[in-house]
Amino acid sequence: MRKDLKLFTELAEFLISEEAVNPVAKPIDTKILYDTIDIELRDEPTIDDAFKETLKDIIKSTPKTASKAFFNQLFGGRISRSTLGDLLAVMLNNSMYTYKVAGVQVGIEKVILRKICERIGYGNKSDGTIAPGGSMCNYMAMLMARDAFDASIRNEGVSNKLIAYTSETSHYSVTKNASFIGIGRHQVRAIKTNAVGELLAEDLELQIQKDIEKGYHPFFVNATAGTTVLGAFDDVVSISKVCKTHNLWLHLDGAYCGSVIFSKQHKHLVEGIELTDSFSLNAHKMLGTPLGCSIIVTKDKKHLYQSFSNDADYLYQTDDDAFNLGKTSLQCGRRNDALKLWTLWKSVGNIGLEKIVDHQFHLADVARAYVKSNSNYTLYSFDDSISVCFNYKGISAKTLCTKLYEHSKLMVGYGTFREDTFVRLVTINTLVEEKDMISFFKTLEEFADSEDF
Repeated sequence: MRKDLKLFTELAEFLISEEAVNPVAKPIDTKILYDTIDIELRDEPTIDDAFKETLKDIIKSTPKTASKAFFNQLFGGRISRSTLGDLLAVMLNNSMYTYKVAGVQVGIEKVILRKICERIGYGNKSDGTIAPGGSMCNYMAMLMARDAFDASIRNEGVSNKLIAYTSETSHYSVTKNASFIGIGRHQVRAIKTNAVGELLAEDLELQIQKDIEKGYHPFFVNATAGTTVLGAFDDVVSISKVCKTHNLWLHLDGAYCGSVIFSKQHKHLVEGIELTDSFSLNAHKMLGTPLGCSIIVTKDKKHLYQSFSNDADYLYQTDDDAFNLGKTSLQCGRRNDALKLWTLWKSVGNIGLEKIVDHQFHLADVARAYVKSNSNYTLYSFDDSISVCFNYKGISAKTLCTKLYEHSKLMVGYGTFREDTFVRLVTINTLVEEKDMISFFKTLEEFADSEDF
């Protein structure tokens, strides 16, 4: 073990140096991938030196998500104290389903969940769990909503036409999850949005009324805190009024930007969050923990037990259910994803998490100001978002982003809203500074002006 830990340290140092020298890995065409790097598995073992060199080749060719040239996804960067926690979790190798096998790690997860519930205004009946990703959190929320609407469905199956609602700009997982829980994709209504992608409560009310008149059964509404493309925040207060009128479960999908709950300056973007029935956030996005660290909490923990608890004498042999986390999770065996958030939170405190969130909004302000000051750019996004969407000199966003990637200049993606397609710059990497933000634009301009588009 110590020998491999020494090798790991060497490889980690190599990765850090690669990120500095080659912040965007040269992509390998899939047609020649297996001829370029020796990743084949054979009968004979690979000797140590060859094994190390192959690992270095893999590191060189893997996208550098922690570099200051990576703006492609809704995550990025590397915060050392959080990485430390994840490395410790790997070494400890606990599964989180029972207190007997996880011990104090269960307490760590429960502290995180309790603090988040307190921060959003849920009462002492609340609880939650940590899940593999935001899609899974949305799935769990929809399951709890289904069972809260009709508990017999768990045993008898779906017999009525249940209807779920989400905005036309929400995450695709909502529709996908509808097929998983047995209500069907066609029973998800895409609610209209305003000019910046926020769900319109008046259209939600209209669609619900239409479904009730048809004899259908509305049961679930998904609101979003940070839509995938524009980073918009749905108006929770107005949506909750509609949900209360019709007794519908309201879930707030904060996978992207739900971590604004840690910022006094930006928490107003989720005003009314205490009115929801469930809420989720991805700490591996705005808080910068390693992938993945997704959290879902619900106002009343009885729904966790109703939907996910099942007796298993071979597993739950000690301690009360409150500390046997398998009783409130969709999963049985589950890696410890709490420790990396706890090591970050413990080391920087609430003040530190607030600074992490606020810095991302500051970087977005810097980027928007640059775009607005240059007539060669067209801005498509708005304030109070960490998604900065723009086009440069009318160049196709898809073409520009693809060529920047192919030439190892920058990793940035593109998005579409209604009729417009644009570059989507995400300022989620907290390690990025103002100078890096300006460097991004200078690199893009120099490349775009030198190419024939």
